Amino acid sequence: MYLHLGQETVVRTDDIIGIFDLENTSISKITKEFLAKAEQAGRVVNVSYELPKSFVICTCKRKTAVYITQISSATLRKRAGFIDGIANIDR
Repeated sequence: MYLHLGQETVVRTDDIIGIFDLENTSISKITKEFLAKAEQAGRVVNVSYELPKSFVICTCKRKTAVYITQISSATLRKRAGFIDGIANIDR
């Protein structure tokens, strides 16, 4: 299944490592360093033209990408949970 992150960007739910609130997690020195290193390595994808609210870390074929999005982490988690709920429905 796929999760819509904003604009025209979707990622496979199996590739998601974590969904994080930008305001709460960027207080940490470790998170700031992680995001700075990801930016320097060219692994950050900004899918928002608005004020970013969260970031999603994904991995695909041993490559990590960080998606910055205007969608809140709570909304993304609900969407991901909804998708998981659909996948678990017996037919």
